[in-house]
Amino acid sequence: MSGLEESIRNAKAAAIRLAAADTHTKNAALTAMADALDRERASVLNANAEDVLEAKQAGLQPSLIERLKVSGEKIDGMIAGMRDVAKLADPVGETNYSLKIDEGLTLHQIKCPIGMLGVIFESRPDVVPQILSLCLKSGNGVAFKGGSEARRSNRALFDVLTAAAASAGIPKDAFVLMETREDISLMLGMHHYIDLLIPRGSNEFVRYIQDNTKIPVLGHAAGICHVYVDDDADIDVAVKVALDSKVQYPAVCNAAETLLVNSKIAEKFLPIISGLYAENKVEMRVDGESKRLIPRGTATVDAKDEDWDAEYNDLVISVKVVKSAEEAIDFINTHGSHHTDAIVTENKDRQLMFVRSVDSADVFINASTRFADGYRFGKGAEVGISTNKIHSRGPVGMEGLMIYKYVLVGNGHAVKDYVGKDAKKFLHEPTDERYGK
Repeated sequence: MSGLEESIRNAKAAAIRLAAADTHTKNAALTAMADALDRERASVLNANAEDVLEAKQAGLQPSLIERLKVSGEKIDGMIAGMRDVAKLADPVGETNYSLKIDEGLTLHQIKCPIGMLGVIFESRPDVVPQILSLCLKSGNGVAFKGGSEARRSNRALFDVLTAAAASAGIPKDAFVLMETREDISLMLGMHHYIDLLIPRGSNEFVRYIQDNTKIPVLGHAAGICHVYVDDDADIDVAVKVALDSKVQYPAVCNAAETLLVNSKIAEKFLPIISGLYAENKVEMRVDGESKRLIPRGTATVDAKDEDWDAEYNDLVISVKVVKSAEEAIDFINTHGSHHTDAIVTENKDRQLMFVRSVDSADVFINASTRFADGYRFGKGAEVGISTNKIHSRGPVGMEGLMIYKYVLVGNGHAVKDYVGKDAKKFLHEPTDERYGK
């Protein structure tokens, strides 16, 4: 057995102990982690500065370098996220429902951790505190495999946080950090130990993980998000939403990649938004009708067919004029990645039609796509955004790290009494009785 396999096996065993930890211990650990990161922020920033310098020298893509960077503001966000997770209700042992099978025989469905998770990610060191805090609170063990470009940052964060958690009574060996390229292949084959994989990175990266493991995978392969400006949109609202969705942080999966504009409002809206995009150095890849309506002198590029299916993660947006909300919806369902899509309109019927018809994990009305985030959704943090339709969807917080078990409480009840000629009848009555908590 390799050293890594032994570490994962030990982590799976430790996860069982973690699952039994009480709420006070877990919250104390989260508080200790937040305090420790605040004290040790200089060491994390120094480690990250070395990673960023090396990444620039190696010629990494600007979008990856942007995700790699850790600032004092980002550390503040990490700390706030851990403190928020400490405030969340402990999901372990919560009763989903209870059913009285018969007098003295009650069935409970209760929440429990999934078990041992594997998290594989590129560039973003903030994944470590986000997922570690959620896994700790939900009672899950976790093995991290970050990209080599962030190895110093990941190690600094991992060491600070796990030491702090252990000081509060959490089993330290429930958490593993893997650091070599070969570890990815080893992890993908550990279906006997790892219950769920969560990949975070580029489309190609996530698809590679999905195609090369027997372990269930939670995540999204692409973040092709749309903003549709309806003919009944408030122009000022549309400008704010379309600008923020693209410009606020373009290197992430919930940034808008395509702007759809209704032909009845395009003549008023496109000159305004194109000017603002130009001011913010956004490259616009436009269809013929958009190009006709954008003022001359504003730089544009003719859109190609592949632009409608592109995730840029950069200051680039494709722009298309559509004739109706129905056409916009069809376009989104055809070219989108089922991640996050927004409509800007004051028309209530059209809002409802958009919500019911767009097949995405997040559907927004008059709000920026950038709100698709676990922290902004009040989850404390997120393990990722899922476009799956099984288990969990959208920004995934602790609820996506939980599964359930059935607990049947009886008093010598036997199945033989419920079969045959004189069989007793099942009651199957819902009850407010709760198990454990």
